[in-house]
Amino acid sequence: MSSHVQVVGVGMVPFTKPSARQPYDVMASTAARKALDDAGIDYAAVQQAYVGYVYGDSTSGQASVYGLGLTGIPVINVNNNCSTGSTALFLARQAVASGAADCVLALGFEQMSPGALGVAFTDRPSPLARFDETVDRRRGAEPDSPVAPRYFGNAGLEHMERFGTAPETFAQIAVKARKHAAGNPYAVFRNPVTVEEVMASPKIYGELTRLQCCPPTCGAAAAVICSEGFARRHGLDTRVRIAAQSMTTDVESSFDPSDLRRVVGYDLTAAAAANVYEQAGISPRDVTVSELHDCFTANELITYEGLGFTEEGTAERFILDGQNTYGGQVVTNPSGGLLSKGHPLGATGLAQCAELVWQLRGSAGPRQVDGARVALQHNLGLGGACVVTLYERVG
Repeated sequence: MSSHVQVVGVGMVPFTKPSARQPYDVMASTAARKALDDAGIDYAAVQQAYVGYVYGDSTSGQASVYGLGLTGIPVINVNNNCSTGSTALFLARQAVASGAADCVLALGFEQMSPGALGVAFTDRPSPLARFDETVDRRRGAEPDSPVAPRYFGNAGLEHMERFGTAPETFAQIAVKARKHAAGNPYAVFRNPVTVEEVMASPKIYGELTRLQCCPPTCGAAAAVICSEGFARRHGLDTRVRIAAQSMTTDVESSFDPSDLRRVVGYDLTAAAAANVYEQAGISPRDVTVSELHDCFTANELITYEGLGFTEEGTAERFILDGQNTYGGQVVTNPSGGLLSKGHPLGATGLAQCAELVWQLRGSAGPRQVDGARVALQHNLGLGGACVVTLYERVG
């Protein structure tokens, strides 16, 4: 597992509102073709494919690659809630690093419906039942509240109660997201907003307003992962490699009702990040650009601390000092993040990968972070899984 794993090609389609979507197989095959063209290889060179989606029938992964060719390779369908795309990437990297394959496609897509996420199967136990119970123990039962905003809204409330964080500080994250997205043609929402506009938008849950919540969108993204030897034999771009990666799932503290930041993956984030820093032999201060899981402004704020970008309880000062944007310590979500791109669940993790590869290549256009050489990706799925991936530019 010691050979270098390269990201030699990435691609995605512009994310869209559900009303403007294409069928999932069209979006997926288009994104995959873009990644293959970016890598400079044919689909025939791909030995395995890991394909992620959350809302779709079984074997939709196979249908999504039929447009690339019928080569008979293993196609593995992946579903890990909001971390599905990065889970596909995790499996692709493992396949290459272990020597099981030399060239693998990681693909994620989602064809979503308008409105808040809901439960697909009501005739069986919910995988989030234990999460609901934990939040109920802390805040009381609220059966009519939207599930995800309730979880993350209460996590933000925990930070406010413990550290005195102002509601307007969360709104600053939404303002930053839109400012970054202005230079991203793949993002749905690129118009600027002010703190006042964010605060005045309709309340969704607690202090979370509509402009602080990522919307459901449709889209697809892909990455071609290969061994260093394969890349060199085929004359591929070896500038970007995965230096370290870690996936964590729920632990006992995830269900600690005394701190609802833990329910939304704070401890998973901290553990995965610590693993990655140790593997790579770096510190959080070495990271100059990051795509992190800003499904809600509250999650971006607490994730700054979980990833070690700033000490626990200091995220407000980190934001107010501009340490999370251009000219600061680490540019977070130069793509505009989920708040601006939207969140097609299966595609998000691979869209993050694409953005960071472009940043490390120096090809991100108006979003480019000067001197980007070390990039960190954070993708979280409740229920639960967190994947943290560290990329580095070589040469």
